[in-house]
Formats: sequence, C-alpha cells, structure tokens
Amino acid sequence: MTTTLERQDLEPDTTTPALDPKRFRALGVIAVAQLMVVLDASVVIIALPSAQRSLHISTANRQWMLTAYTLAFAGLLLLGGRIADYLGRKRMFLVSLIGFAAASALGGLAQNSAMLFSARALQGAFAAIMAPSALSLLTVAFSEPKERARAFGVYGGIAGGGAAIGLILGGALTQYASWRWTLLINVPIAIVAALAAARFVTESKSPVRHGYDIPGAVTATGGLLALVYAFTKAGLDGWASSTTLMLFATAAVLLTLFVLIERRATHPLLPLRIILDRNRGGSFLASLLVGTAMLGTFLSLTYYFQGTLHYSAMKSGLAFVPFSLGVITGATSASRLLPRFGPRFVIMSGLSLSAIGLGIFTLLGVQSTYVSLVLPAIVIVSVGMGLSFVAMSSTSLLGVTPADAGVASALVNTTQQTGGSLGAALINTIATGATASYLALHGTSASAKVAGAIHGYTTAFTFSAIMLALAAATAFTLIRAPRVVDNDDQALVIPVS
Repeated sequence: MTTTLERQDLEPDTTTPALDPKRFRALGVIAVAQLMVVLDASVVIIALPSAQRSLHISTANRQWMLTAYTLAFAGLLLLGGRIADYLGRKRMFLVSLIGFAAASALGGLAQNSAMLFSARALQGAFAAIMAPSALSLLTVAFSEPKERARAFGVYGGIAGGGAAIGLILGGALTQYASWRWTLLINVPIAIVAALAAARFVTESKSPVRHGYDIPGAVTATGGLLALVYAFTKAGLDGWASSTTLMLFATAAVLLTLFVLIERRATHPLLPLRIILDRNRGGSFLASLLVGTAMLGTFLSLTYYFQGTLHYSAMKSGLAFVPFSLGVITGATSASRLLPRFGPRFVIMSGLSLSAIGLGIFTLLGVQSTYVSLVLPAIVIVSVGMGLSFVAMSSTSLLGVTPADAGVASALVNTTQQTGGSLGAALINTIATGATASYLALHGTSASAKVAGAIHGYTTAFTFSAIMLALAAATAFTLIRAPRVVDNDDQALVIPVS
C-alpha cells in the first residue's frame, strides 16, 4: 500500500536516523568491489584460449574456467547473504575481499587445470559473500530516495559494464603480459579496497539471528551444478543421452527439494516472501533471463572477433569499449528516469531496446563488418542494459525489511550469475549444434567452416534475443511498483508497511 502526500504537507521526521557522512566514500569502495566481482566473471573469456594452451585443457572442459566461478557464485550467494546479515556486513565484506585476493593469486599461479578450476570456484565462493555484503551496505547507507537512485545508478552501471570492461582488460593483459595476470590483478585491487573499507564503511547487521539452513544451501547449489552440467553434456553426448537425462532429472529433484525445504524451514535460506512479492519477483525473473542471454552473447562475440574477423586479443577487447560506454550512458539515464517514470517503464524499455540490438546481431554474414553492423548493435544492446540493470537492482530491494536485506541483495546477483551459468552452457551447446548441422549439409570446406561458425553465432544471438524479449514481457506483466518523485511541485510517494 502507498500513501501520497503533497510535499508541503510533509513534516520533518525527527525519528529518521542521520545520514551516514561517509556514505559517498563507502559507495566508492563498494563500487570497486562490485566491479571486481562482475569483471572477474568475464575477464578470463579472452584469456581462455591462452590458458587452455598453457595448461593443456581439453575443449570439452575449457568452459569450466568460466562456470566454476559463476556456479560457486550463484550457488552460494543466498548463504553468503545470510552470513553477512548475521555476522556483520562490513566484517564479511573485509573477509571476502582478502579471501578473493588469495584465491586470485592461487589461480594466477595454477600449474594445471584442476588447480585453476579450484581457484576459480574459490573466487566464486568469496564473491558470494562479498556481493550481497556490498549491496546490503549500499542499501542501508542510502535511505533517501533521490540519493539511493543515484547510488544505484553507479552500482547498476558497474554491474552492467563490468562484463565488457573485463573483456577489454582481459585482452590487454593477455596480449601484453600473460593470461595469468587476468587473475593476479585482483590481488592489489582487493587489498586496497579492504583498507579503504576498513576506514569508510559503517558496520550493520540483522537485528535477529537464526540458523543458516545448510540443507537449503546444499540442494540449491547441487541443483544448479547438475543443471549446468546437463547443458554441457547435451552438447557433447546429445540431449537424449542417458547421462544428460539423468543430470536433468537430478537437477529437477534437487531444486524441487530446495523449494520444499524453504517452505517448511523455520528460518529458510530463501524466505519465499521475498520472491513472491509481485514487483520483486518480476525483477528477479527478468534478471535471470537477462543473465541467461548476456554471458553467452559475450562468448559468441569474442569467438566471432578472434575466429572470423581475426582480431588479436587486444583488438577484441577494444571492440567491446562501446559496450562499456553504452552501459554507463544507460545507467546514468536510468537514475533520472526511474523516479519520473517508475521501474516498469524503465526495465521494459531497456530490455526491449537490448532485444532489438541482439536481433541486429542475427543479421551477421560472412561479409559483415564491425562498423556497419556490429557497432550499432553493441551500442543499442548496451544502452538498454544500462537502463534495465539500474531499475532491476532497485526494484529487487523494494520494501525489503532490514532483516532480509542481505538475502534480497544476494538474489540480485544470484539471478544474474545463475542465468549466466546456464546461458553460457546452453548457448555454447546451441551454437555448436547449429554449426555442426550446417557443416553436415554444406560440407567441410574452408568457406563452409566460416559460414557454419557464423550460423552458430546467429543462432545463439536469436536465442538471446528471445530471452530478452521474454524478460521485457515479464517486467510488463508483473512489475507495478509506483514511481517516486522528489520535485518541489510534485507528489512524493511513500511506501507504508
């Protein structure tokens, strides 16, 4: 329920706590940490071929350099959010920064694939504590509507642009240093961020402490792992193979058990009230679909740049610069549009715009060039992503009680990373299958291989565009949150619990 009061009728609220004077410095620290978390999911994409050659990783297993991170991140985020709520968000933010630095060093010094994949999973585990801690601290520090919109504008821009920045940085480090530095660079960044956080971030925690719901964490993580592995095996063994079907069945059983456990648990890992709220649930579902579309899109574009256009690692990274600029532009615009038009309009508009951009990617052909087709599509997709990321992050935390702030914050990242894990595996399987089918019909000449690869990419882009269109439809159907306006001559909408 909302109550609308004219601005001139509002009386000063002497019960409102004073704003944290260090909140903008804390925002800077949180922004750096969020950039590192999001960036690390993509920074290794361009470095992957070099790491594969260096450590003799098989083609079938190379994707685990990505999914080991995103799976651990997504699977443990809910537990990480609850740990941060109970033990202190600043405390766990500091612990996770140091742990992330140590895991990054381990990965950068890896001597074999097992060591590398383990380090990536460990990075994901610490990121699963860091990300919800950071977003909870941000939510608590910025309680005034206009300031919160601006803070989420910064956060959303980083969340959206971090993936593209990671590709740029990964290309530069791989070409001019070593693939190992795509991991080692996190060490000094995390240490500096931890020192700054110790000084500028204010501690907060949930006023009530309960258990950690370990059965819920095990079934959620196991179900996601089985689902991603099922998509991987589908590309290798076929969708109808016994192994693939068994993995899908295992995923279904574990995820069903997770829901049943959460319904019956006294203190669930994921209180269903958080996602059953119409606005938050719609935002989480849209975020899941966006994650499914975007990481696979980056992967397809990277191989298109290096395999079809024959770009170097550095040039491939630079090709993504317009994406970063577009996301920043969209996020900046969203912070202004969100109070005026409300989240439904902003999310739906951003996702529709990005779906159109991905639709342009489906027109790629053997003779297509970067400037004529790829660049316009990148700009359109990225501006739409910037708009939608800010609005989805803000809506995901709408009306959340302080006790649930950590879990709700974790869900913002959980949906994106879960979608990314599923999307990377599924889109890779779709693209590979489309290419194989094309070659079966047209032969295996050099020209057919090039055309077949492009056919695989455009098939993947088509799937991604459909996912974003579904996300836009989800926002239109489910999200009904009111707009919050803070202009002198307009009404101020205040949520009432």
